[in-house]
Amino acid sequence: MTRDILSDIDAVISIARHGSFRAAALDLGMSTTALSNAIAKLEQRLGIRLFNRTTRSVSLTDAGRTFVERVGPAMTDIHDALLAAQSLQQTPSGTLRINAFASAAREVLAPLLLPFLRRYPQVHIDLVTEGKLVDIVAAGFDIGLRPVDLVPIDMIAVPLGLHRQHAVVASPEFLAIHGKPNVPTDLYRFRCLRARLPNHALFRWRFVKDGDAVQIDVQGSLTLDEPSLVRIAAQNGVGLGYLMEAEVREDIAAGRLVQVLGDWTPSLPPLALYYPGRKNPPAAFTAFIQAAREFASSAR
Repeated sequence: MTRDILSDIDAVISIARHGSFRAAALDLGMSTTALSNAIAKLEQRLGIRLFNRTTRSVSLTDAGRTFVERVGPAMTDIHDALLAAQSLQQTPSGTLRINAFASAAREVLAPLLLPFLRRYPQVHIDLVTEGKLVDIVAAGFDIGLRPVDLVPIDMIAVPLGLHRQHAVVASPEFLAIHGKPNVPTDLYRFRCLRARLPNHALFRWRFVKDGDAVQIDVQGSLTLDEPSLVRIAAQNGVGLGYLMEAEVREDIAAGRLVQVLGDWTPSLPPLALYYPGRKNPPAAFTAFIQAAREFASSAR
């Protein structure tokens, strides 16, 4: 079995998993045209049609389904053998694919990921941020990063120990003109920066104090879907913003932003890396998990 055949079979499995040539091509790091040509050549070599293709959908033929069911476990064994060999190397190398919420990625990029890459320059991290939960195994990721309360129960979790909470902030000039809210319901009298979630719904600001939970549908002249834009608008006095405290910590310390309603924004669940149990993980994976555990110990 040649290396090209192994790559072609991996391509078939990826298309079957994603249900799309385009998504599989992105996953495999190749063009859709190159992937389509590779599958066509494999089908010609096998003498069977593996996929039913239309302009809108892709599905396995009966022969293709039988092929994937037979070859899938064998390819898993082959990749496990390759990983076992890689795990014996002394120098971590290769690619680690991590899936995370964008806010979580911003919290760990500087303190964890960048020092790890400086320590292991032969490792490549492919960090993908999404606003939804994904099945990291089905989507081909090595590691996920989410709040610990969202980690699937069948995964191994590594809590990172970072203190996390939201912060309501505004520029000093805005507060000098309009005053400060003392309780969440005061926000109805203030211009606020509205945030749109990945599912296009408007985010309601959430507060808790002494067991009393409140959600406020704030009003304002500007709606944004990216926290970095909320931060810029707040710095420029457009209104009050609701952000992760870690994203505005330096602004608060420098006086560019002022936090209000701090007693109404309690701590959030800590972030955790998570992954499925693995036999013979590659050296890069083992080194990263060890670095994460060391980071968690120092963050406590």
